[in-house]
Formats: sequence, structure tokens, C-alpha cells
Amino acid sequence: MKKVAVIFNGGTISMKVDERIQAAVPSLSGEEIMAMVTGIESYAKIESHTFSDLPSPHVTPELMLELSKKVRALVEREDIDGVVITHGTDTLEETAYLLDLTLITNKPVVITGAMRSSSELGYDGPANLAASICTAISEEAKGRGVLVCFNGELNSAREVTKANSMALNAFRTPNFGPIGIVDNNNVIFYRKCPKGKHIVIDKLNSHIALIKCVAGMDEEFINFAIDKGYKGIVIEAMGRGNIPPKMVEGVKRAINNNIPVVVVSRCFEGRVFESYGYEGGGKNLRDIGVIFGDNMQGQKVRIKLMVALSHSSNMKFIKEFVEDGLY
Repeated sequence: MKKVAVIFNGGTISMKVDERIQAAVPSLSGEEIMAMVTGIESYAKIESHTFSDLPSPHVTPELMLELSKKVRALVEREDIDGVVITHGTDTLEETAYLLDLTLITNKPVVITGAMRSSSELGYDGPANLAASICTAISEEAKGRGVLVCFNGELNSAREVTKANSMALNAFRTPNFGPIGIVDNNNVIFYRKCPKGKHIVIDKLNSHIALIKCVAGMDEEFINFAIDKGYKGIVIEAMGRGNIPPKMVEGVKRAINNNIPVVVVSRCFEGRVFESYGYEGGGKNLRDIGVIFGDNMQGQKVRIKLMVALSHSSNMKFIKEFVEDGLY
């Protein structure tokens, strides 16, 4: 029988309502959660680990890297066949992607959690955990990178985003849909996801700004990021990757200061492209030296830029790494 390491890492899956304040707070231990996953002992041997009991807004990129190191140590063990991690949903996609970028393993690594606390009707934590363990022991899940498992659906860490603040299937893949499902405890994959390079890092350069573009915006926030010493800037641009003209001088100043600027779209679906040649248009930005993040979300490409800058400050390497593995 295969052995799965389950790392408990806080989030809604570990919460119940505190009657005094009438709100959910971290309360359940890993053992208490695992006890609700009835019958799992018939499928896998479980080795439980506790990493944290944090709500996901409390998770920092530095903690994500520490979690990556813990997972790395577990997958290097011959007796561990896969790893499942519980996590709060608000920053789950960022942690999942950092793990995907920094782990080099063919063993399945699956992240899950819950959209409802244990005090609510329809608590989804145990079902998500069971489906994740079934995925972690699946031969078909090997070599697919880090996976996110919710509501019986499997999504790639590279593609997935939290698309709804309350639905049980909150985690979705824009443009393409899930890569697989867990049906009757069986794991079925429908497609593969493009994979880019992986880098093992020991320290993280997390000082990366994320700026959302809106009508009439100027260079003020970009200049603020430059003056405050940010090492990289991600801009969620309009449409195909276009920004108001008053932002362009700020972008130029950043690039002239050897600060990489990555552009993605604020649109939920679609990708950025050098379609427009006017000032602030995608072609104009490309000619200036802006990196394109294809169809990735701003919060995810920020993680990728962190990993790149933690490895090298060479602009050619950063551009190649950020754009590697994109569609």
C-alpha cells in the first residue's frame, strides 16, 4: 500500500465557529481533520505533519518557500509516494505555483482545503482531502507538477485561480477548464498542462510590486515602486496588454533602472499580445522591453518573477524564465 504524507497548514479546513465572536477561527488539529476522512486507510498509509495553523492571508512568500523545503525533504524519501497539503484558499494558488516552480519531482504533490468551515452544513474539507489522497497515490498523477484538488476537480498549479469567493468549485482554470477529475475515488486526466523550468532556491526575493491598471492612470505607482526599492513590477494591464499613455514613462524608467516589468491582462480570460502600436499599446510596450505573462494572473506571475529574481538578476534570464512554459 502506498504512503502519503499529509501536511496540515491551516485554512478554513481547520476552522470552526467560535461562539464568543461568532466567526470561524483555526481550531482543528490535523488528527481531528484526518479522523473525518473515514475509510481512507483502505487506500493509503497516512503520515501526518503539521506545518502551521495559519489563515491564508497570513501566509507570506517566505513561508511558502519554507513549505517547499519541507515538501522537498518528504518527496526525497523512498517510502513516501506522494504529498498532500492543506491550505487556506485565499493564497492557495500562489503557494501552489511557488511549489510547482521550486520542486523537482515526479511524485504527485496535491494542494487542497475547504470553502466551508467544519461548523457549516456541507463542510467540504474531508471530501476534498480524500480526493487529494486518491490523486496522490495515482500513477497517472505522476510528473504533472503540483495539482489543486477541490470539489472532485483537478487543476494545474500553473493555470488555476480562485474564481469565486464562496462556491465549492471556487478553483477554476480560465480558458481551458480542469485537467482531470476524481470520480468514485478514481483519478481521470483529460489533458496535459504545459510545463516550464523549475528552480531550487534557498532564499526568496519577494519585493515585487503588483499594480492594477485602470482608466486615466499615470506613472505615480510605478515611480513609487522604483523609489521604494522594489526589484520587479507586475502590471495587470487592460485587454490584450495595453496601458494608458501616462504610465509609459514610468515603465521606461523601471526598465532603465534594470527593474523587470511584466505585463498580464486584468481580464479573467484571454492572453496579452503585441496587437496595438499606439503609445501604451502592447507592441509599444514590447519594444520598450516589457516581458509578457501570456494568460497568467497577476498574483501568479508575481510569484514566478520572485523565483526568477531569487536565482539571477540577469534580464535575459528573467525574461526567458518568466515566458518559459507559457502557451
